[in-house]
Amino acid sequence: MSLHQTLTGTRPALPPLIEEAPVALTCDGSTLAVMMATPDDLSDFALGFTLTEGILQSPDELRELEIVHHADGMEARMWLAPEASHRVMSRQRAMVGPVGCGLCGIDSLAKVARDLPALPAGPRFDVDELAEAPDQLRNHQPRHDRTRACHGAGFLVPGRGIALAREDVGRHNALDKLAGALCRAGLDPAQGAVVISSRVSAEMVQKTVAIGATALVAPSAATDYALRIAQSVGLTLVARGSTREPSCLVGSARVD
Repeated sequence: MSLHQTLTGTRPALPPLIEEAPVALTCDGSTLAVMMATPDDLSDFALGFTLTEGILQSPDELRELEIVHHADGMEARMWLAPEASHRVMSRQRAMVGPVGCGLCGIDSLAKVARDLPALPAGPRFDVDELAEAPDQLRNHQPRHDRTRACHGAGFLVPGRGIALAREDVGRHNALDKLAGALCRAGLDPAQGAVVISSRVSAEMVQKTVAIGATALVAPSAATDYALRIAQSVGLTLVARGSTREPSCLVGSARVD
């Protein structure tokens, strides 16, 4: 296949491109974060981000949410309960986050190591179902099929497969959107596994644990830091290494 223009000067038609736009997440009039994201499912994104980042301890602390369109981007405008507003101020986290970034805006190394909740025993998982989960997720990624430039995150319910999924140009954003969608749908993350389309970084583990999911499945490898966090909190982590075969790295007690 040639990458050159034809001799007649005719340019090939552009393939479908993934949407990407700046999205500001604001709380009580102050900017919490500005992320580059796919500008849809933004209510899920805003709710999920505040849950996975520990801003909200419960969805009830989100008092109001409005999606506002601006000429240069989008804004998810949130009003929080006083307790959640205090957490925002104590974190002092205002950031511009490119899609590939995991911990932008954290203002000290100490804050990288988050306090994470203890995980429940959770359901048991069939080993074949976990191994096939990344391929199942691909069936829920129509935007990726069109653009080849989109991440996905899905929720695997044992015996039912992928029950819910979200897509975004950013892998962290896709997981945040899934977290918000699960909450809005009334699905308990502790009763299934999070399935992602990317490598397993520390923040992907932290976000998974923050919503109470007991297992994380990925088609790529994990980082050493992500593995240490998963092991410390008892998360079941299934990923692929150099052999390309899925392997349960930690938490195999939940796998049959």
